[in-house]
Amino acid sequence: MRCVIARFPFDLSKSGVLASMKGIKPEPITGESVIIGRCHYPVKQVGEVITRQDRRDFTSGEVTRAMARLGFTCRTPQVATPPSALSPLQNASALLGGEHLPAQA
Repeated sequence: MRCVIARFPFDLSKSGVLASMKGIKPEPITGESVIIGRCHYPVKQVGEVITRQDRRDFTSGEVTRAMARLGFTCRTPQVATPPSALSPLQNASALLGGEHLPAQA
């Protein structure tokens, strides 16, 4: 499949990406990631390996689109969810005034 990454055309195939990433140790994931084989890789690392370009030359979106079109599973960064409502125990404690008890000396 023909993809344009960093204004350069690349002919990529799923088997070619698998072969390129074979033996590459995944770096810690801090943003978008792609699952190749049984490993989770940062998309910037994958882009650097398959294009042989510096990571600053392309966006993670370009690589994510290319990997998704090839059939790889891509993931966005996990956003911290706000704390949910009180648990039943916390709610009962609050109703009984447990959270507002003065500190004992």
